[in-house]
Amino acid sequence: MSAADGQKIAMRGAGYYSANTVGAKYVIDKVGDLVIEAVARMPRLADGLPFAIADFGAADGGTSMDMMRRLIGAVREREPNRAISITYTDLPHNDFSTLFRLSQGLLGTSTEAPLAETPGLYIFGSGTSFYRQILPDNSLSFGFSATAMHWISKRPCMIADHVQAVGASNAEREQFRAQALRDWETILLARARELRSGGRLALANFCIDEEGRYLGHTTGADMFDSFARHWRDLLRTGRINEAEYVNATFQQFYKTPEEFAAPFRDPASPVSQAGLKLETMFTMVTPCPYAEAFRTHRNAGDFARAYVPTLRSWSETVFANALDPARPPSERSAIIDDFYGAYEADVAQAPEGHRMDYVHCVTEIVKS
Repeated sequence: MSAADGQKIAMRGAGYYSANTVGAKYVIDKVGDLVIEAVARMPRLADGLPFAIADFGAADGGTSMDMMRRLIGAVREREPNRAISITYTDLPHNDFSTLFRLSQGLLGTSTEAPLAETPGLYIFGSGTSFYRQILPDNSLSFGFSATAMHWISKRPCMIADHVQAVGASNAEREQFRAQALRDWETILLARARELRSGGRLALANFCIDEEGRYLGHTTGADMFDSFARHWRDLLRTGRINEAEYVNATFQQFYKTPEEFAAPFRDPASPVSQAGLKLETMFTMVTPCPYAEAFRTHRNAGDFARAYVPTLRSWSETVFANALDPARPPSERSAIIDDFYGAYEADVAQAPEGHRMDYVHCVTEIVKS
């Protein structure tokens, strides 16, 4: 894969992602109040039009399902008979089968009626990147996305001695920043075309906050440094080669709040000219639920066995796809298992420093 090629991005499937990303659900639940308040400020639609919702980068849909119930309830409280649609979007190789089974109550342990059984609710899936327009012009009432838009459209270069832009050289990081800023404008312009006048977006994106904190870097061990160290150990021992080491460059970038806000602060920018306005922006840190639980139970082994799978749920495809496809599948699987096994042993041995606190920039955007 060349530096300009897109990386295959996917969360681990078969329900693994939702089952092992409790923190991601906590983030969405925290943003739920903002979503409900935003709906209350929206103008009523003309008769006969559906209230169209989209979840951009939904993965298997499990982490946002409770928030969607709240959103639907807020719409129905104002307009009991309004038809509602939800379009779940993600990349073509996303596990949409699990998403539809979760929505229909065929997976999971929810005691509530399946989301798909809500009267007058119509659920769709779109295997289309949020870097493209997904819905027709002027059709979207409310767009939502959480913990997804840090994945950029392509890797502008490879990172020579780390796995993520937070640990890249200055020159490498600047290439990632430039790509991420272009991508942010692309995302916003696509949403501007989709949104109705008065429609809103609520987005919770990973960021580097005002104190320099980011995912897995709030205190103690830096998660991405740990990834890089264990991946480098495989190179040092000959388990992987140099090309495979470098190819585990995450197609990600964490923007600052200022970078998120910049397109809205320039009245001449394409985003402002498209009618989008930034109404609310704040950062928040959501504590790692596994590290918080460890503070109570104090069992290092249990913590490591619970914590590392949440990292694996979203990172495994990066490392697995970095390996030479000519390797036998069993060999590739063994390397990946050993990689995460080493990380788990590291956590079990020195648990105090490990935690994956979520650091988000939350934005509420309205189309005039």
